[in-house]
Amino acid sequence: MGNPTKTQSWKALTNKTAPTIGYQDHSIQLDGFRFDFSKQRINKDILEELINLARDQNLEDWRNRFFAGEKINNSENRAVLHTACRSRESLSDSPATKEAVKFSLQVLGKMKNFADTVRSGSHKGFSGKSITDVVNIGIGGSDLGPRMVCQALAHLHDKLNVHFVSNVDGADIHQTLECLNPETTLFLIASKTFTTQETLTNAQTAKDWFLKKGTEKDIAKHFAALSTNLEATQEFGISDEMVFPFEEWVGGRFSLWSAIGLSIMLAIGSNKFQELLDGANEMDRHFRDASLDENIPVLMGLLGVWERNFMNSTALAVLPYAENLSLFPLYLQQLDMESNGKSQDRDGDNIEYATAPVNFGQAGTNGQHAFYQALHQGSDIIPTDFIVIKTSPYKTGDHNRKLLANAIAQTQALAYGNGNDFKGERPLSLFLLDELNPRLLGMLVAAYEHKIFVQGVIWNLNSFDQPGVELGKKLAKGILENPENAKNYAYLFKN
Repeated sequence: MGNPTKTQSWKALTNKTAPTIGYQDHSIQLDGFRFDFSKQRINKDILEELINLARDQNLEDWRNRFFAGEKINNSENRAVLHTACRSRESLSDSPATKEAVKFSLQVLGKMKNFADTVRSGSHKGFSGKSITDVVNIGIGGSDLGPRMVCQALAHLHDKLNVHFVSNVDGADIHQTLECLNPETTLFLIASKTFTTQETLTNAQTAKDWFLKKGTEKDIAKHFAALSTNLEATQEFGISDEMVFPFEEWVGGRFSLWSAIGLSIMLAIGSNKFQELLDGANEMDRHFRDASLDENIPVLMGLLGVWERNFMNSTALAVLPYAENLSLFPLYLQQLDMESNGKSQDRDGDNIEYATAPVNFGQAGTNGQHAFYQALHQGSDIIPTDFIVIKTSPYKTGDHNRKLLANAIAQTQALAYGNGNDFKGERPLSLFLLDELNPRLLGMLVAAYEHKIFVQGVIWNLNSFDQPGVELGKKLAKGILENPENAKNYAYLFKN
């Protein structure tokens, strides 16, 4: 793995000409999950050269190292083992992976026991009433992942109202708390280190709100922590029994499978949460075992590299035709742009080739009345990912039939146009799920996770750190400690 532009396959790809869209009807079918890339501007020759590029960059070796729990996050000297959180057994013979799976199963058991008592009503608040509302307080991966899944599976919520607070803007916590009752509210404070500024600010506000009715002793019944910092959680007033840990080998934007997913389990129940994990694990096994030319995440990644580096596409539109998946484009925005939005390679050297595209999107059909005009006829060609659910969980007239018709019509218009003012030739992939259930959602999310990893390998990036994000945090802390660090804007911090 090194500079990809030095490989023979990269040089060969620069001389390839994109064919007219109309590649053979190529798709890969797993159980209830179909990936169709027949409307991409590639052909067999280009696809074979992309696979050569993957091999030149040692993708298969990096994949093995990833599943074996080697410390492939070299800048932070960490393994990357979020896949262990969704495994019933180790996907590798390595001791590191086996130990990670053992730990994850122990935490999962603790989560299940707790979630079952809350959902059954046997866990009581300080006044003897059962919990009716859960508030997850986090940010970034400790918010967006579980928030996205809870919304995606909203049709399966059956016991509790689950809310999310992330923004340090006081409006977020205020608007959430004003409709809740301290006697029946459970707070989940999601922060690995229990030092995240935005999360702890919101947590303290929630605590102050709670103490207007409850006592310090009552905090133990109403606050749980998803964290590894026992000293800090104890100082906050949270009992050790209410702390659900996860290890440093779980990165924030890959953490919904870990203790960070407790809000999901409380929303849909432990059995359905297990189905979510099982679906992701199914995709893990496919990614690990399938040949490169029949491997969904590998092909997703390589198609993206072709568009980004050889077709000069600057963006990717993610278009879920499911209202419940309206947060999915935002989730992928974080997953992709925080992982691979870098201009230095794994070795710290500046790079001159393009990396992560801008990710954006909106649920169909709303997006059709917003930015689709630019997708069809804009001066920039923007590849698209369509996500279509065959059977809706909502039985409301002929809504789903019309939704499906719109989705398929848009794929045809983008790919083929009308021969006149709409020329088509806009590349796209189609993900078709039989239904929106936990298992298939788990497969979908895991596929995109592994796609990001594949592209990071091709581009010689460490996809699992985020130094730019950390810099912003340090600067904000310095400005709070000394407003003069804000320079021309110091006046904003004066009373």
